[in-house]
Amino acid sequence: MVVIAPATATMLAKLAHGLADDLLSAAALEFGGPVVVAPAMHAGMWSSPATQANVATLAARGVRLVGPVDGALAHGDEGLGRFAEPEDIVAAVRVAVGDRPSPTVPFAGRRVLVTAGPTHEPIDPVRFVGNRSSGKMGVAIASEALARGAAVVLVVGPGTVPPPAGAAVIRVETAEEMRGAVLAHTDDADAIVMAAAVADFRPKLAADLKLKKEQGVPDLVFEPTPDILREVAAARRPGQIVVGFAAETDDVEAAGRAKLADKRLDLLVANRVGRPATGFGADTNDAAILTATGEDAPLRTWTKPELAAALWDRVAALWNDRP
Repeated sequence: MVVIAPATATMLAKLAHGLADDLLSAAALEFGGPVVVAPAMHAGMWSSPATQANVATLAARGVRLVGPVDGALAHGDEGLGRFAEPEDIVAAVRVAVGDRPSPTVPFAGRRVLVTAGPTHEPIDPVRFVGNRSSGKMGVAIASEALARGAAVVLVVGPGTVPPPAGAAVIRVETAEEMRGAVLAHTDDADAIVMAAAVADFRPKLAADLKLKKEQGVPDLVFEPTPDILREVAAARRPGQIVVGFAAETDDVEAAGRAKLADKRLDLLVANRVGRPATGFGADTNDAAILTATGEDAPLRTWTKPELAAALWDRVAALWNDRP
């Protein structure tokens, strides 16, 4: 196998585009086995659209990415770009060496797409319409999939908790940006888990300049944002699993079942929100897992890692029924 640690932004670009102008890139282009790369670079380089596009391309090809992580960088800077810890790289190598289904890495060879966090819909350059999502649930889902050996593309909204090492992370702000990132990666995914809390509405016209307080309260006209989950479910390919989330304050299971049927999903997690210590920003969820076959997990309190594990158990059962 090939392990590139650390991998610079230049090396990621070479791997993504098939350039072979030195010994390492030529050897990597020639090689047909498993590849693990551990990116390390300045935070601005890592977050650039060009680098994130290259990362997404590599993840779609089955390359395992480890890191980067938040921490100290060169010249006293800090941010997301630090080289992953050696033990995390070794763990990824062990998974890649045994890249086939096994009791320890049952999702080896599987590719999953997960969304997490909120979207921010701009009112002006300073203000936005959003929600209280922290991304904890989506990150827990991505972490559990990685632990089971899957290759994970994680699309995250603004202000989310740090993503897990090993996921190919695509950062977005608005619902439209999330839609573009999701649709660019749905074809390669064996399962799509839409855990993000996408804003339902956005201002129809966002001001180019900051709205001044002395100008009075503006009249805001809203329009619906794209229904990404419905679009993904309608365009799914045979065998692909699509999972949705619903945040409700009342009639949680009834509302969830209606959404499950209306959008023709395989699974839906119905969350009760608006109460202390559960839902957005909390470490637990009051949730039910609803299925198209009626084999539901009733509403109860879960830690987010517990809920993620139960969700993937049900996805695995569906994969077994649809090899």
